[in-house]
Amino acid sequence: MRDKPIPGAIDGASGVAGLLEIARLISKNPINIGVDFVFFDAEDQGSDAPESWCLGSQFWAKSIKDQKNKPSFGILLDLIGAKGATYGKEAISTYYAKDIVDKVWRFAAGMGKGHLFVDYNGGQITDDHFYINKIGGIPTIDIIETKPSGNFGLYHHTHKDNIDAMDKTNLAGVIQVVTAVVYKFSDEILWHLGLGSQN
Repeated sequence: MRDKPIPGAIDGASGVAGLLEIARLISKNPINIGVDFVFFDAEDQGSDAPESWCLGSQFWAKSIKDQKNKPSFGILLDLIGAKGATYGKEAISTYYAKDIVDKVWRFAAGMGKGHLFVDYNGGQITDDHFYINKIGGIPTIDIIETKPSGNFGLYHHTHKDNIDAMDKTNLAGVIQVVTAVVYKFSDEILWHLGLGSQN
């Protein structure tokens, strides 16, 4: 079935859905800091050469790396919302942005989402966040479903990656955590700037 398109409900569409919902929530409940929503293409086109992967994020990272007002941190959403999905601490994320990983996972536990954001080594994934960290200099984490073995779900890169693979409760849980983290980080940033109170 190599000539038949894969729907990509989890691998591609789920992250887009998550960002669109977070953008909708922020538009209804304005925040006091800037939030950039970036959608990358050509992530999964690579070969044996490391630089052949994640072309969209490489391009973006190069374009923003010297900007004074570039984002202070980033959260990448990839492979979220699948049935039975859990999210371990991905190795590139913990190498470049361990403090953000730890905050997000603690925050998730405090929200009752510790069954989704689990404290295990999720393996090292060459994903868009690698180039945002390495080239762009923006501490960025990857929320991505990997098994403790480092493997992906059985739907991955198959025709089973369709809407039936999705669990809307799981997807909502990730969206809720990331949205809450954005608001919490905004409070902390404003507090450090002397412009708000830290809750």
